[in-house]
Amino acid sequence: MKKTTCYYLFYLLLFSSAVWAQNKDNAELQKMYDEDQGARKVPDINWSVLIKQDSIRQARVLEMIRDGKIVTGKDYYNSAMIFQHGNDTLASGMAVKQMKKAIELDPTVNRWLLAAAIDRDLMRRDLPQIYGTQFIKTRQDAKWELYKMDSTRITDEERKYYRTGTLAEQRERVRTMNLVRLWDKYTKTNSADEIIALIKTEFPKGKQSEYDVSESGINSFGYALIAAKKEEEALKILKLNTELYPEAYNTFDSYGECLMKLGRKEEGLKAYRKSLELNPGNEGAKRVLETNK
Repeated sequence: MKKTTCYYLFYLLLFSSAVWAQNKDNAELQKMYDEDQGARKVPDINWSVLIKQDSIRQARVLEMIRDGKIVTGKDYYNSAMIFQHGNDTLASGMAVKQMKKAIELDPTVNRWLLAAAIDRDLMRRDLPQIYGTQFIKTRQDAKWELYKMDSTRITDEERKYYRTGTLAEQRERVRTMNLVRLWDKYTKTNSADEIIALIKTEFPKGKQSEYDVSESGINSFGYALIAAKKEEEALKILKLNTELYPEAYNTFDSYGECLMKLGRKEEGLKAYRKSLELNPGNEGAKRVLETNK
């Protein structure tokens, strides 16, 4: 009787361990996701190199899928983002499939990526997008345009649900994308303080400004400074962004990341907590807070 009980407990523990292992996020995939994102935060991207890196990552993710190594909601989310940066319909179709599964497993996952994946897949098939997440240039020196769109298939309410913004907001984004980048101005002055003064002058002008002092524009400039190993200057910029856009979760996420890079852990975690408060679906903030308990 005792021996039977021992065998039962042994197999129960073995089974529990197997289930736990299957539900643990894929660390290799997480690293690949971080590399995928980091490669897009540098000021001057070498696209020929990045396209090759993207292809290698996508091939590895396909192997992981074949071997049953993509299991959790975060795994599906990370793999979807990697496929999102592919250049063919195989990759774009996989991005849609993986993101749908990610949301099924974890409803708090950012729904925007599913909308973007669907639009990207439609674009790869030379069909009109429906959410309005894809922008193109017809030539290198041309201005950004909203990729062709079928505005009748879904409503603005559905676009809001997927956090893509209304049609009016998307047109505004096109205007913003064609403004002068802060990094371009910085390369002429090499002074973050001058750029801060510029932002404070231009921000009140709103749509009359010729500079991109939008939340994403300032954030991108901050990351460009980080990539240039100028973290202290980046911190000033990212802190200013949280002050100008206090309701934007991503400003606090980026500010927290920079603080952590500078070794200011407690301040960084506080910023991440604020980001998560503003957006409970912020996976990056969740991960940082979970690993720094």
